[in-house]
Amino acid sequence: MKIAKDAIIELKDRTGAGIMDCKNVLVECNGDVDKAVELLRKKGIAKSEKKRERKTDEGIVEAYIHPGARLGVLVEIACESDFVARTPGFKTLVRDIAMQIAASNPTWIDKKDVPDEVVEKEKTIYECQAKESGKPEKVIPKIVEGKIENFYKEACLLDQAFIKNLDISVEALIKEHIAKFGENIRVTRFARFKVGG
Repeated sequence: MKIAKDAIIELKDRTGAGIMDCKNVLVECNGDVDKAVELLRKKGIAKSEKKRERKTDEGIVEAYIHPGARLGVLVEIACESDFVARTPGFKTLVRDIAMQIAASNPTWIDKKDVPDEVVEKEKTIYECQAKESGKPEKVIPKIVEGKIENFYKEACLLDQAFIKNLDISVEALIKEHIAKFGENIRVTRFARFKVGG
């Protein structure tokens, strides 16, 4: 099947993937650019999992000050090379994550950072709430499990829905960029400051 040059260019612009990757995926998707974007994302995210263990010794610190100067964020995001750290795409990602932190006020980066005692305390609270509301004993563990997942989605940056696209999590956003840049990317630390709070 012959693929139009315009379709390849559009797919490259939308995903940042290489020309040959774009062409091959378009052939696989019978020239449908939207399907090709989705397939490239799936393939890229699968590849990105392998990169997540690689060392990240480069990166940047971004400062975001919300309009009105009463709320600010400092975030450090690491990658593997100075070359990637200097790209506009990486800088945009870091700024977006700083804005995410300003808007969503996470407590931890990842659910594995949440202390066990905090998780146990939350579980106890949810269990008591379920019992108080008269839920049957056998469904309480499922209710607690669901509430813990929601707790992670509020308290952990990577589990939060991305404020610019609520269909994906911050973790999925980072995985897309790992696939795009071909390097591991990690949020290493952040601090959120609010006047009077």
